[in-house]
Amino acid sequence: MDKKTLKQYRALLKEQALNDKAIDKLYDRAAEVPTVMGKVVGSSKDFPFTEVRTTVQMDEPKEADEIARRLRIRKERQEQIRATVLEIEQYIAEISDSVDRQIFELTFLEGKTQQEIATTVGYTQARVSQRIKSVLED
Repeated sequence: MDKKTLKQYRALLKEQALNDKAIDKLYDRAAEVPTVMGKVVGSSKDFPFTEVRTTVQMDEPKEADEIARRLRIRKERQEQIRATVLEIEQYIAEISDSVDRQIFELTFLEGKTQQEIATTVGYTQARVSQRIKSVLED
C-alpha cells in the first residue's frame, strides 16, 4: 500500500456519496421514460408458422438504453470504490503496532493533520511523520 492510495480514502467516501445520489437520480429518470408504441415480429403459434407483426408498448428505446448504460457505468465505479475503501481499511486494521495503527487511522481515515495527531499520541510532528514512513516502507 502506498501513501497516495491511503490519501484517497476520504475523497473516495465523498465520491461514493455523490455516486449514490447519481444512481438514485438515474433510477428516478428511468421511471419517467416515456412509453411508445413499437412493432415486434413473431410467428403464429399454429401451423403454418407465418410471420406476424404485433404492436406493443415499450419504453422509448434510445433514452432507456442511455440510462441503462449510465447506470451500469455508475454501478461498476461504485464497486471499484467499495473495493478500494475496504482494501485501505483492511490494510490499516492489519498494522500490528497499536500506536502506528492509531496514527494511520487518525491521518488517513479521519483526515487529521500530523500536528493534531502528535498532540493526541504524545509525539512530535516529525516523529509521527517518521512512523508513517517506516510503516509504509515495510
